[in-house]
Amino acid sequence: MKVKRTRSQERILNLLKSLQKAISAQDIYVEMRQRDQALGLATVYRALEALKLEGAIAVRTLSNGESVYSCTQQDRHHLTCLHCGESIAIDKCPVHDLEVELENSHQFKVFYHTLEFFGMCDRCQLDEVDPA
Repeated sequence: MKVKRTRSQERILNLLKSLQKAISAQDIYVEMRQRDQALGLATVYRALEALKLEGAIAVRTLSNGESVYSCTQQDRHHLTCLHCGESIAIDKCPVHDLEVELENSHQFKVFYHTLEFFGMCDRCQLDEVDPA
């Protein structure tokens, strides 16, 4: 089934595909203005919500509560430091088999999944031990 998207949704989706990283709605707003494709911030949020419900983009909430958006081309997994906010990507997906099993057992189409571990990175651990 072909999804009919608005021009704003297409522009935002193309931006996310070109960046190949997760960014916030405010950063999308700024980036679109810099590319002479200005959209209102409310329009950005509406377009992101529609793309999320369609399964075209993934939303991830950082430890500071900020949401970041990226394409759902692949699932992403992270180790996130609660102290400095650094987020380290994990390449291996430890729950891929579970996703397939859940799709089959519940007749549920999974668009994407997220897996995030929260803790403290090695640099922040050293700072805690030696706050000099």
